[in-house]
Amino acid sequence: MPHPEDAPHIRLGLYEERSSAVTATITGTPARAIQALLTIQGFEPLDEQTMVMARIDSEEPHYAEQAARALRAEHLTVDITPELREAIDTEWTWANYPMPWCSREEIREVSNDAQKIYNDIRHGRLIIHAHAHDGWTTVAVGTYLHGPSIHLYGENHLRTESMLYDNPVEAITDFDRLYGDAVRPGPAPATSTEHEAERIRTSLPGTADAPTAPVTTKLVDAHSAAVGHHEALLNEFLEAHGEWEKWRTWSDETTHAVHESLVMRAEFVHEADPDDARWKIAAYESPVGERLWHATATATVPVDIVRSLLESLDSADTVEIAAGSVVSEASVWEATRPLFDADWDHSVDGRFIRWQAPGGHSAGVQFDAFAATFRQSDLPVWTFWGEGTADAPGWSLHFSTHAAVSVLQDVAVEAAGRYAEPLTSARRQNSLRTPSPVPAPHAAAPARTR
Repeated sequence: MPHPEDAPHIRLGLYEERSSAVTATITGTPARAIQALLTIQGFEPLDEQTMVMARIDSEEPHYAEQAARALRAEHLTVDITPELREAIDTEWTWANYPMPWCSREEIREVSNDAQKIYNDIRHGRLIIHAHAHDGWTTVAVGTYLHGPSIHLYGENHLRTESMLYDNPVEAITDFDRLYGDAVRPGPAPATSTEHEAERIRTSLPGTADAPTAPVTTKLVDAHSAAVGHHEALLNEFLEAHGEWEKWRTWSDETTHAVHESLVMRAEFVHEADPDDARWKIAAYESPVGERLWHATATATVPVDIVRSLLESLDSADTVEIAAGSVVSEASVWEATRPLFDADWDHSVDGRFIRWQAPGGHSAGVQFDAFAATFRQSDLPVWTFWGEGTADAPGWSLHFSTHAAVSVLQDVAVEAAGRYAEPLTSARRQNSLRTPSPVPAPHAAAPARTR
């Protein structure tokens, strides 16, 4: 005769690290049969008793309630915690939603279609051949297993199928025709929303693996401390520079600071992981022209260095800064002159020219002469880094080809000051001598791409 305590029971509650994700805790038997039923409802196992629903559209409470109804129809006992019940009963909508004509149910339908596309990609049912950025969002081309080929438009809960093709060759050819030089092979890098969902699907609430390496611990601490400072820096910069206007995106994940000329833009990602880009700077030929150069700063870059970067963008003619600088021996020397003045050691290793901070400081600057020969490349030409090692830095700041020399120099001044070492008399005497110019690529700047 079965015991009452063996009767299956399911408790649905909010995942503590994310307000919208939902956990299902199973007690009693048969647990595996209940797991199978929860899987149908969108849950995934964390261990034998715990499952989680982590979506990319923040609609977990809605679908958790649907799951509870379906399970109760199977005569199973399902409890919903008060916190989850409150989330289920709360009415909300996406701020600045790009499809304002949609009702709440239609918005939910769009996001659920995007969730299905995301799941198909994640489980290998939809193979992505290539992706690109069309200036507004991410686009991609892929093929369903035993199905048609498609073009995708958008990210996260706004990703949609935009075109349908009978075969991959036709789809890829048309994709390349539409997006040309912007096309990159394979799927696009995961968004911060996708990263968060993946993290939740692989860790139990409250039991995330603690970092074991000292460097990792330092990175986590630095990241936690820097988040508020970076937010404050953004607000401070916008308040002090009236010619820059603040734009909040519909997704509420980023804020854009746009110069009145519309040729210089800064994007701030509010919830970036320590190794991801928190700041993205882009300079354009004209308000509707092509991008000329760009820079990215990770979430743990010291605030003073980011401040010097932002102030440099506004310290002179912004249009001139946006135009950038041609890469030459003279421009490389001019950009790094503050490092020579601060007695940083420099060396040449194949395609790389490197400057190392004095006195054992873990900081440096790297110039990639090979990457500098390409006008548009995913490889960074300039890398400023600190803490950790050059291969695994605590923070990094990257610049593309043709970044403005004046901006590079201002950042170099701040880096040299941050990692300064008191000079001995011998080192002081050496610092008075004019350093020899550093080697740099002699090739002319590549022709502009159409």
